Amino acid sequence: MPEANQIGSFEQTVLPHLDAAYNLARWLTRNDHDAEDVVQEAYLRAFEFFAGFYGTDGRGWLLTIVRNTCYTWLRRNRSGELLTQFDEEIHREEIASPNPEELFLENADRQHLQDALEELPAEFREALVLREIEGLSYKEIADVSGIPLGTVMSRLARARDRLKDALARRIK
Repeated sequence: MPEANQIGSFEQTVLPHLDAAYNLARWLTRNDHDAEDVVQEAYLRAFEFFAGFYGTDGRGWLLTIVRNTCYTWLRRNRSGELLTQFDEEIHREEIASPNPEELFLENADRQHLQDALEELPAEFREALVLREIEGLSYKEIADVSGIPLGTVMSRLARARDRLKDALARRIK
């Protein structure tokens, strides 16, 4: 049985980040119920391994666990969603095209944005959610995702390009 001070420390360090954990899981699984299941499993894992946590960034540590739990869940339940196809049309560079934020503000349609985000492959959604919604730095995203900083920058650039293209298609 865990000690009372360990439980209190867990509550102070990890529980305040429940919304961020759910938000990341929701965007990766694209389903409220699945996200709840993943977050519950992630919190159980976090509690189980909390004695080995010696850092100061409970949020980053928890989001890493949530991310890994999501990908494990996706591999078990929806392995086809983890594949990213390279499409020359999507990855080509365009000059002087509006960015996703401008397109969104011009049309003020939240549903278009949500649908466009959900079209993105999981690793692109993950990068955008962690950066734009959760406000993590590139370094923090690299730590949470277990990828090099350059990969974070590349994923964010590609995610923004694909988001821009998806929004442009919806607006037309």
